[in-house]
Amino acid sequence: MAAPEPEAPPAARSRAKDHSPWNWLLFIPIVLPLIPVFFNADSPRFLGFPRFYWLQLAYILVGVATTTLVYQLTKKRAAAPSDGLAGADAGDR
Repeated sequence: MAAPEPEAPPAARSRAKDHSPWNWLLFIPIVLPLIPVFFNADSPRFLGFPRFYWLQLAYILVGVATTTLVYQLTKKRAAAPSDGLAGADAGDR
């Protein structure tokens, strides 16, 4: 007789079922630095730095912004806690 499989924790189950289309936005900071036409030049310079160097910093900002946006759009909203007033009003009548 086979032993029953242990259940996965609730957090692992919810992550596995997260098929939000917003997750596709996470490919932007992966693919964007792989396109050589964006950084294959010396000009324009920004504060004396060639395009390649300041674009690397811009890619970091794009990655942070994209990750934050996807997180905010896909996180589970917590239910508003009840303050107990609805039960007290019903009992007073």
